[in-house]
Amino acid sequence: MKTPRIMIAATGSGSGKTTVTCALLQAIVDMGKTAAAFKCGPDYIDPMFHKKILGIPSKNLDAYFTEDGLTRTLFMEDAAGKDISVIEGVMGLFDGLSGIREEASSYHLAKVTKTPIVLVIDAHGMGRSLIPLIAGFLQYDSEHLIGGIILNKITKMFYELIGPEIERELSVKVIGYFPLQKDLNIESRHLGLKLPEETKSLQYRIKRAAEVLKDSVDMEALFSLSEEAVELEEEEHLSDKERISVNRQISIGIAMDEAFCFYYEDNLRLLQRAGARLVPFSPLKDKSLPEGIGGFLLGGGYPELHAATLAGNEEMKKSVLRAVREGMPSLAECGGFMYLHAGMEDMEKRRYPMVGALEGECHYTGKLVRFGYIEVAEEKNLFLGENERIKGHEFHYFDSTDNGASCIAKKPVTGRNWKCVHTTENCWWGFPHLYYYSNPQYVYHFMERAAQYADGKR
Repeated sequence: MKTPRIMIAATGSGSGKTTVTCALLQAIVDMGKTAAAFKCGPDYIDPMFHKKILGIPSKNLDAYFTEDGLTRTLFMEDAAGKDISVIEGVMGLFDGLSGIREEASSYHLAKVTKTPIVLVIDAHGMGRSLIPLIAGFLQYDSEHLIGGIILNKITKMFYELIGPEIERELSVKVIGYFPLQKDLNIESRHLGLKLPEETKSLQYRIKRAAEVLKDSVDMEALFSLSEEAVELEEEEHLSDKERISVNRQISIGIAMDEAFCFYYEDNLRLLQRAGARLVPFSPLKDKSLPEGIGGFLLGGGYPELHAATLAGNEEMKKSVLRAVREGMPSLAECGGFMYLHAGMEDMEKRRYPMVGALEGECHYTGKLVRFGYIEVAEEKNLFLGENERIKGHEFHYFDSTDNGASCIAKKPVTGRNWKCVHTTENCWWGFPHLYYYSNPQYVYHFMERAAQYADGKR
């Protein structure tokens, strides 16, 4: 299947790949072309940004969460029929697990999807030293995927001087530059630092950035590079990984508002393919869970920023607590897990009463408690089969006095592990964000329990 595509990667975090990616996607839209956007790694913010600010469908791709064939299939599901697909990398091009392995890096994903790479380099304050820097990346590129360079934060005058020098000494095309303009820089939003809705005049700034990009980058060369991507064969059908786990659609409530908004697109699709009809509700604004649901999801997000409103919505808290006590199946991750506690602090250490399904308290630590990829094994094998794992990640500044002890989370490189998560036949509550396609059995168990619960209420 012909799927023109490129990856926007960088030499390191803060090099400007987010600004370039957003400007490029906006330029593609302005040119009347269709695009699909993807984010490498476990980042909820960028896909939300692509969809809500740019109006472009977007989701995560992660070569740690899924095997190669499935990763390509999940990519092609959204890339098929688009004029171009743009994958935004994460960190430095070769930075993978624990920062020391290639696995889970942008380069790993580019290799799996056979995607040409445009390398963004922060050239501010650099001169001829750019040449050995680029040479090192090219030498390390065993698959010869780096097909273009964009120099960020330099003037047109210097670009016209250094660009030919780079091309003369190295076998790579310098396809453009992006000038140093602080008012056009897209601030770091990765892993929950900012929500798109909280940044004013963002659409205007991105449109301006797109106009600059169209003037300073050889768009024809960029599109030509994307067309050089080899055709991909669909090695693994999604139907081989999926099954309808119930004999009819079951309504599943999903918390979706400013406080709870972190969901992987493919997680939601797998739920739907397993028989879920997702029904959004707002713990901030609604007075109760939706009528007729067989289960509910509380995703991650920013409950600490809305703690007073969540605490004040007594009707919703009572509705959630009543549903839990009646045995309604539920999944809660990170922020959703915090909401189920007896109490939660905000970032100023003020305590607010929450649902009370758990007796523990959540408190702000002021530092990262957990960060990075994990594999999770369940001790009683309620959701997962014996010796099975499900993959995910953690990223939180809050901790709980009762993190649970039903599962063991393990770091993939160091092997460090700890107990976590509360599970019963009907619930899975904890800090880990899980990626369902790494073990679809997790979803099937939940849907089967939701169907049983719904049948008991009929």
